[in-house]
Amino acid sequence: MYKDLKIAVVIPCYNVEKHIRAVVKGIPPFVDKIIAVNDASTDQTAKALEDINDPRLTILYHSMNQGVGGAALTGFQQALRDGSDILVKMDGDEQMDPFYLPALLTPLVEGFSYAKGNRFLHSTELNQMPLLRKWGNFWLTFLTKITSGYWHIFDPQNGYWAIKAGDFSVLDLSKIHRRFFFENDMLVQLNIFNLKIKDVPIPARYGNEKSSMKLYKIVLSFPFFLINRLIYRFYQKYILRDFSPIAIFVMAGLPLFFWGLGFGLYAWWKSITTNSVATTGTVMLSVLPFLIGFELLLQGIILDINETPR
Repeated sequence: MYKDLKIAVVIPCYNVEKHIRAVVKGIPPFVDKIIAVNDASTDQTAKALEDINDPRLTILYHSMNQGVGGAALTGFQQALRDGSDILVKMDGDEQMDPFYLPALLTPLVEGFSYAKGNRFLHSTELNQMPLLRKWGNFWLTFLTKITSGYWHIFDPQNGYWAIKAGDFSVLDLSKIHRRFFFENDMLVQLNIFNLKIKDVPIPARYGNEKSSMKLYKIVLSFPFFLINRLIYRFYQKYILRDFSPIAIFVMAGLPLFFWGLGFGLYAWWKSITTNSVATTGTVMLSVLPFLIGFELLLQGIILDINETPR
């Protein structure tokens, strides 16, 4: 128990035979349940888990690999059945230090619904992060701010987080991505329900672990995911659940913006190919809708920032 709350730590496990023993051993005594989900590992992860002697440990198995999100959700659903009050996700590769678990739980006791680690608040550990991963996180963070509506958070890919069981229960689990964008999708769902989240400075530990994430898959699939989830959040939050002025600004601004942009490009192309100067009316028919549409979209973004639950 932690401050009279029952804590469950869920560990998605995929090919972590060299790390999982140390991860479970390091989890503090105040944690009531440890749920490890072996996500169809192809190494000796299953045996490593079965050799661990900890009465708190429950092992679940996937016959087919479902990704980190699928494994985490399986573990969370078991933790709910066990009556846990707070659900914690911790990966099985030793990158997440259990020492910082109380820092992750404290915001939930203080009224937040969700608390996540932020590796970018520790300069020493940040310098240890591989350069490609660091720059990828910077860009992914900015794009996730737009998509999720949580403009004050950073490091959205951080998989070390905790959530109140009651708040987790209201989320639409069928809409949450099962693989690489699991953490990003959680933020989208949380924002739809206006749940307060907090960044907690927690350094990562980098060793000889190997990531199963393929960079090319991320690059190819992320634009589709970003647009899809942005539209989904906009519809769910600002149209379906509470018709907002943000919806008016965006729905009016988008056609004006793209009409002005498209007509302007057409007029420019026609002027070049015919070697003729566009008339003032043609220019205004492009510029005016473009500027009005841009201003409406900008106002919608500002309102969305102000709507961020804090």
